[in-house]
Amino acid sequence: MLRKIAEWFGFGPSAAGNHGSHAAHGGHSHDDGGHGHTHGVIDPTIATTSQGIRAIKWSFVILAITGILQIAVVYISGSVALLADTIHNFGDATTAIPLWVAFALVRRPATKTFNYGLGRVEDLAGILIVVIILISAIVAGYEAIDRLINPQPVTQLGWLVAAGIVGFLGNEAVAVFRIRVGRRINSAALIADGYHARTDGMTSLAVVAGAIGVWLGFPLADPIIGLLISAAILGIVWQSGRSVLTRMLDGVEPGTVEEIHHAVSHVNGIKEILDVKARWNGHRLQADITIAVDEGLLLGAANSIADKVKIELFAHLPTLAVANVRFGKIEDTGHGHHAPDAVLVASNLADGLLQIVDTPAGERMLLRVSRHAEGMRASVGIERDGGNVEMLCLVPVAGDHHQLQSLCAPDEPHEFKATLHLKAGNEMEEIEFAMAEPHGHH
Repeated sequence: MLRKIAEWFGFGPSAAGNHGSHAAHGGHSHDDGGHGHTHGVIDPTIATTSQGIRAIKWSFVILAITGILQIAVVYISGSVALLADTIHNFGDATTAIPLWVAFALVRRPATKTFNYGLGRVEDLAGILIVVIILISAIVAGYEAIDRLINPQPVTQLGWLVAAGIVGFLGNEAVAVFRIRVGRRINSAALIADGYHARTDGMTSLAVVAGAIGVWLGFPLADPIIGLLISAAILGIVWQSGRSVLTRMLDGVEPGTVEEIHHAVSHVNGIKEILDVKARWNGHRLQADITIAVDEGLLLGAANSIADKVKIELFAHLPTLAVANVRFGKIEDTGHGHHAPDAVLVASNLADGLLQIVDTPAGERMLLRVSRHAEGMRASVGIERDGGNVEMLCLVPVAGDHHQLQSLCAPDEPHEFKATLHLKAGNEMEEIEFAMAEPHGHH
């Protein structure tokens, strides 16, 4: 019974069991990248579900009510410690504002002026919140220092203690709510926010300690506590400002690019990942990936690889909204093979691509086919000087009838006219073509 009560309040083994576990895909566990609590910025993993959004909204309501109740006591007691704690609680409450603003504006379609929509408004709202919290922290710190230099009596100690307890209970309610919802939706970020709110509750209890110190005859206890809380708020300003500016400058959290590489590595048929870029547009992640595939692939096969890459990316990155996959070439070092352009084959017996390729055994003529007639055989007749014809029979590679390759290299030079001979049963086709060596190739 006691264990169930402890787990309901966010204590116990299930807290550790869920915290830090974000998603599993294909037998691999993927950490969420250590999302922590950041004032002024809503963690995108929370905004992926309606339950996460609801948790943020109710947290705003609870902390806003807590702050309003504390303001009244600040006015009648003159406590700078409570003033600082009230600012702290309002700072926590206002983290929901960027999310609400973004959700109100992100629904608007892109325009000719704002081609990517209005997701950046969330970052602007975050900057505004950070500035407001900074100004408030400076005011609270100034008041605390003034009270240290010019002590003033703190009255209504009973109400001051009550306000500190209200601050603690408000933060604890938010902590329990966030942790429970975080476990339900498996959001490590929301669980971390819950534990942070529980820590904030301890700050409110420091106000109670300051009131007790004043009651015991140490009036400077209140401004000292206020100064410590102001310093804590300045730490929050630094953390939040750095996070918001990072996103505004198209920065991403450590591990995001590595997770994209990991997701793409699950897809077969990619020769090399040439480039990976990612950036935030509000709380939506956009990724741009450039991959190199076999240049002999037909368009349909290449597009299929790109689709598989997108599937893996969306499975690995829950906050991903846009994934752009492009094809690129592996840079030539100057020592590689300079092959003639490939020849497109489109006939009754086969559709495919004919080209000269490098293999471990040397250069070979290769016909890749996406469709071919049953039992089709192929050969290439190359016209050489003097009326000679160089014949190359194309045979399946490792039993794969979609890849037909010559047993030896075509003679130099690789600039010639030739005929592709196709035969299946009683049907035969002859396709004339020409190949030319690239400029500068010797």
